Amino acid sequence: MSQYHIKSLEEYFQVYHKSVRQPETFWEEIAEENFVWKKRWDSVLDWNFEKHEIKWFDGAQLNITENCLDRHLATRGNKTAIIFEPNDPSEPSEHITYRELHRRVCQFANVLKDQGIKRGDRVCIYLPMIPQLAVAMLACARIGAVHSVVFAGFSANALAERINDCECKIVVTSDGSFRGNKTLNLKAIVDEALETCPTVASVLVVKRTKEEVNMKEERDFWLLPLLDAAYKDCDPEIMGAEDPLFILYTSGSTGLPKGMLHTTAGYMVYTAYTFKNVFQYQENDVYWCTADIGWITGHSYLIYGPLANGATTVMYEGIPSYPDWSRFWHIVEKHKVSQFYTAPTAIRALAKENISFVEEFDLSSLKVLGSVGEPLNEEAWHWYNDIIGKGKRPIVDTWFQTETGGIMISPIPFVTPTIPTFATLPIPGIQPCLMNDEGNEIKGNPAEGRLCIKFPWPSMARSIWGNHERFKETYFSLFENKYFTGDGALRDNTGYYRITGRVDDVIIVSGHNLGTAPIEDAINEHPAVAESAVVGFPHEIKGNALYGFVILKETGETRDHDNLRKEINQIITERIGPIAKLEKIQFTIGLPKTRSGKIMRRILRKIANNDSSDLGDISTLLNPEVVEEIIEHSKV
Repeated sequence: MSQYHIKSLEEYFQVYHKSVRQPETFWEEIAEENFVWKKRWDSVLDWNFEKHEIKWFDGAQLNITENCLDRHLATRGNKTAIIFEPNDPSEPSEHITYRELHRRVCQFANVLKDQGIKRGDRVCIYLPMIPQLAVAMLACARIGAVHSVVFAGFSANALAERINDCECKIVVTSDGSFRGNKTLNLKAIVDEALETCPTVASVLVVKRTKEEVNMKEERDFWLLPLLDAAYKDCDPEIMGAEDPLFILYTSGSTGLPKGMLHTTAGYMVYTAYTFKNVFQYQENDVYWCTADIGWITGHSYLIYGPLANGATTVMYEGIPSYPDWSRFWHIVEKHKVSQFYTAPTAIRALAKENISFVEEFDLSSLKVLGSVGEPLNEEAWHWYNDIIGKGKRPIVDTWFQTETGGIMISPIPFVTPTIPTFATLPIPGIQPCLMNDEGNEIKGNPAEGRLCIKFPWPSMARSIWGNHERFKETYFSLFENKYFTGDGALRDNTGYYRITGRVDDVIIVSGHNLGTAPIEDAINEHPAVAESAVVGFPHEIKGNALYGFVILKETGETRDHDNLRKEINQIITERIGPIAKLEKIQFTIGLPKTRSGKIMRRILRKIANNDSSDLGDISTLLNPEVVEEIIEHSKV
């Protein structure tokens, strides 16, 4: 029986039961047999959910880049590690071998050291989906620096928040980025952000779009000349198992974004293990995850998971619709992609287009189809299954979070029978449970409740950077000795899990978790706005879109409402980024509130969903008359 590579349903249950009964033995055997260590661990697991102190493989020493690069050189040195597919299809693809990637990482690592970066320093990476992004991450890990990748669609304000929160010493960016037929000036965004970032000493700039940019003397440096001058080898820093690997920010339901801190050994073991099983990767497969590396999916399943397994991973710079809606399928045919992993938003958008965009391409290389970011709705599942999979390629509808580090619940292809909309069964080592509002576990099937995890797993985040109290309060305070995911779920008679959505004030839009509080704060900055509330409503492409209820300071406000809507969305774009713009904005005289002043978002969600038939008892509200007014104007 291979615990590392599960190949049958019987084997899955055997492995799963062992992982629950003997979790330490289970993970110890996987870690021992499949990775390179400088020093063995003193203990496999120490944990306390009450204080939230978790240590996996404590006492072990390693460097994750040795496991992703060096150990492959003897047998896979000439194998392609990364296939870079540029935004413009007329620009040639780039095949980067493991040997070449190793050299580039070492050179970049030496450049970072020359810039004064040392073990434990934080490095912000704000780059488009180009090879230098992957190289920069691995170069940080090579020397023990902590990388913090920020999605290159975030605004200067959002970038500055993240840089300041973890006190980055250096920013790696580019002159610009290509996105479809648009060119974005990333360097200008960085320049604006750094006006309020005192800890940043230098900026390394990749030349990509060849746009004119401002280069500040003694702070800004073009990267290429520094790389050319750098030594081509760099000994890996020996890291402790629990040393920080990266910080990745995710939206919170309140306040600033949360810098989730992931450490080295457990994250490596778990992402490698889940990659191998969830995608059933074989030696000569070509794997493609379409996620941006700015999100956890890109970290775990475009870089670390694939490279730790010696895989060939595709990195695509562009968007699904450029130059037309056949682009994904053209790339699948061109590179003979075996595993294709994308988001429900992309699947829904592709499904709306003419089937001719798919039919002209040979997709016979595909073995496994994956989905990530939010539950895949039934209509999209069937299109994906029938049109792309021809009913023969299993769909893995995966569930995980920035906080979990790796996939937690998912079918294993050719092993787990699938049902549309269900994430199905937990990965070995994962112990999910459903909790009711009274804080008790719901036993038996079927069941529906709040999804929690009751035992630690290796890739879980260890803290929120600089704020462990917030970490404990957010994830471990609601249910005793359990990690609360923030999601609701149901479990059917067979024990399959279906994720039903967020139960807190976080809305998933196009697979991105957006906290309502920061968006409301941005809206309230408009001089005409007194107060606002944001909720989600169903959207056929994005899954959810944002609906803003806005009170103006003067009820007789005579300004053009259409212009006000544009101005509000412009502020949101500047403060957070275009991903957080509101789809609908309704101006209202008030918001439904309890007598203690809490906004009743449940009522607003119902109205935004065009479902005002059963709002419950509103007579106890501070202002029940407001509800009728909101309903009436929502129909306009």
